[in-house]
Amino acid sequence: MIRLLCCILLLATATTSQIDQKKLTGQSPNPKNLLEKETQTAFNLMQAAAAKDGINLTVVSGYRSFTRQTQIWNRKYKKHAAQGLEPDAIFDKIVEYSTVPGTSRHHWGTDMDLIDANATYSGSVLVPSKFHGTGPFCKLKDWMEKHSSEYDFELVYTMNDNRTGFKYEPWHYSYVPLSRKRYNDYLTTIDLVSFLRSENIMGMDKISEERINRYLEEHIKGVNPKLKD
Repeated sequence: MIRLLCCILLLATATTSQIDQKKLTGQSPNPKNLLEKETQTAFNLMQAAAAKDGINLTVVSGYRSFTRQTQIWNRKYKKHAAQGLEPDAIFDKIVEYSTVPGTSRHHWGTDMDLIDANATYSGSVLVPSKFHGTGPFCKLKDWMEKHSSEYDFELVYTMNDNRTGFKYEPWHYSYVPLSRKRYNDYLTTIDLVSFLRSENIMGMDKISEERINRYLEEHIKGVNPKLKD
């Protein structure tokens, strides 16, 4: 009987661990690409407050699945491979702005890219210049800097010369109470090299282990300190 109970507990632990990994890496079912309920509730409150000041907070990218991130990665990998770049060099180019599948914070349902739909704009929206100077989203940026913390949202990739990893993104915000937990769970649950080697991600079998581990240190950990405390 004791042996049976132990086996059941081990099976339950393994199943839970597998579920956690799928959730952390964007592989859990989410056909409607929904944010986590707590994140959505907090965002709705922040959106309503911003509306009173004439800002239409709009999510242009929220939850993103592993499959979708893989499509983005593979398209970029093919492009750079056709230019004759070596695998590690291709990796360097892609991760300037795009995450490796299974490592995106957008997998967690806690992060979002925001614009002001009331603003007048054209072309690509997620570019830093549109959030500075006379850019159409300056009002949004100023409002978020003053009020986002009141709703537990923080900028992820800040303008800080000492921060490593992804370049500055004034549009990318994260719901701290949940994303902080996801971040810590990710670091303690995911063996990044083993995980990436086991998935069907273009070129990942050719990327060096050293480069993957450096990505973990510089990119995954290279976020606003408020999201790690």
